[in-house]
Amino acid sequence: MIRFSLALALAALPASAHAQQNQQEGTMAEISALIDARSDKAAKNARQMWEWAEVGYQEQKSSGLLQSELKANGFTITPGVAEIPTAFMAEYGKGGPVIAILAEYDALPGINQDAMPTRSPVAGKTAAHACGHNLFGAGSVEAAIAVSKWLKQTGTPGRVRLYGTPAEEGGSGKVYMVRTGLFDDVDIALHWHADDENSAAARTTLANRSAKFRFRGVSAHAAGAPEKARSALDGVESFNMMINMMREHVPQQSRIHYVITEGGTAPNVVPDFAEVFYYVRHPDPAEVDAIWARLEDAARGAALGTGTKVDWEVIHGNNPLLVNEPLAKMMDAKLRQVGGISYTPEEQKFAEGIYASFDKPANKLGSQEEVQPYDVTLGYGSTDVGDVSYATPTVGLRTATWVPGTSAHSWQSSAASGMSIGFKGVQVAAKTLTLAAIELYTNPELRAEAKAEFDKARGPDYKYKSLLGDRDPPLDYRK
Repeated sequence: MIRFSLALALAALPASAHAQQNQQEGTMAEISALIDARSDKAAKNARQMWEWAEVGYQEQKSSGLLQSELKANGFTITPGVAEIPTAFMAEYGKGGPVIAILAEYDALPGINQDAMPTRSPVAGKTAAHACGHNLFGAGSVEAAIAVSKWLKQTGTPGRVRLYGTPAEEGGSGKVYMVRTGLFDDVDIALHWHADDENSAAARTTLANRSAKFRFRGVSAHAAGAPEKARSALDGVESFNMMINMMREHVPQQSRIHYVITEGGTAPNVVPDFAEVFYYVRHPDPAEVDAIWARLEDAARGAALGTGTKVDWEVIHGNNPLLVNEPLAKMMDAKLRQVGGISYTPEEQKFAEGIYASFDKPANKLGSQEEVQPYDVTLGYGSTDVGDVSYATPTVGLRTATWVPGTSAHSWQSSAASGMSIGFKGVQVAAKTLTLAAIELYTNPELRAEAKAEFDKARGPDYKYKSLLGDRDPPLDYRK
């Protein structure tokens, strides 16, 4: 069992610059030893969730695994929060600041891959952790456990609260948790994500909204009585054509994408039902609203022109991530203290195999050992962490759990998420989050600065608006 030394217990006390540096080095060494001692457990949990690959709101086993791990380490568990069976909160400590750590664990449907450096689908598997949320969940739990041990050994007032947040991939699980008020008493929220590089840059995200548009027509024999039919698929295809033309006339940073989820089953049967699933993204939520209104008009027009009817269900919506630079610069410093990731010869061979599959990769092999420069930038993905960031000051990081050059939502990301390269990224994330939490417990000036920045960014008249409206959690959206 790792015991914290007197140097670590004194981490909360004022000190000279030289003494403070020595304390930081001592804290780093002991936190690293604590988290390294649990590395096999973290890898086992990450691999188990990788094998299960449960999609949004269906993560019963993954959620249960993380709850069990936290309960075994002294956390009080509140399951099924925000009317979501796979969402939970786990808390340790008393008094003091409340530092939240977010954990995700949902997989992506429609892709799967073995932990191999060449394309190797797993027979019968319909989903995969191609965004590394198995790593996200395992790493956040390890950080929460390490923080709890530090709180106990040092006697520092404070609570660490892990939020088990399901269905990040298109389900907006965190939005319902924000909407329910579960973050109202949180001082700072911490998160991280799998990636192909190590970075704590202050990167915002795109706001987004999605919906399933359902067209309904009249079935008939496609050859014998086509005049009696009204094709729901024609409605979907007309709608898609309109939106594809509209792409030329939306703001530059917009993103619109879709998949036809149902289009009929036989060519000689005119389909009376068809469905298309749309996403709209833009850095500004107001622009998402504006584009969305045009999307709805196009759906009505497509239905009118094809003699069908249309309705739609908003599935999810996320606000953009609100950057907090005082926190981001602190996280960057902690990540640099931890450092990057080195490969064993076996991992290097695996990485070279993955790297050979890329076309013009953005990052080079070897960059996993580095921490990328700090900057403020726009990321073109979306996340429900954005809504958390409007509820409380929020900061995160990314670690090189994947081979440099890997894109999220790819077979290459899924492959690395199920083996030791991904598990090493978990260790970097857990150590960095733990050091960041300790800094926040012991640095009231930083907490105050972060809160002031948060209040300024939101503005004096800010009122929270969810981009998914007042709907209930779509617990069956992946079924």
